[in-house]
Amino acid sequence: MNLHPKKLFPEIDNYELLNHQVVTKKDLLNFGNLLLKEIKTATTSEQPAKWLKSSEVRKLLKISPGTLQNLRINGTLNYNRIGGILYYKYDDIYKMLNQ
Repeated sequence: MNLHPKKLFPEIDNYELLNHQVVTKKDLLNFGNLLLKEIKTATTSEQPAKWLKSSEVRKLLKISPGTLQNLRINGTLNYNRIGGILYYKYDDIYKMLNQ
């Protein structure tokens, strides 16, 4: 997170003065509020993982391993195998649910 001094201290025009000033309780309160706001916006805009493992898909859809296998076999849900692990695109799952 890169904070510009104008965000923290909007009332100050000459930022060189900040080098010689003591931090007040009001400054700390402003910083704390700004930090909380940044954290809240960062966590609310978080998107789900692009690729999900089989266990994650089963939890998300609340289905059994057999049902997930049937979705793979009949081509309803696309997947990629890397090593021994099956991965599913979150977008594909979303599209399948909205058909």
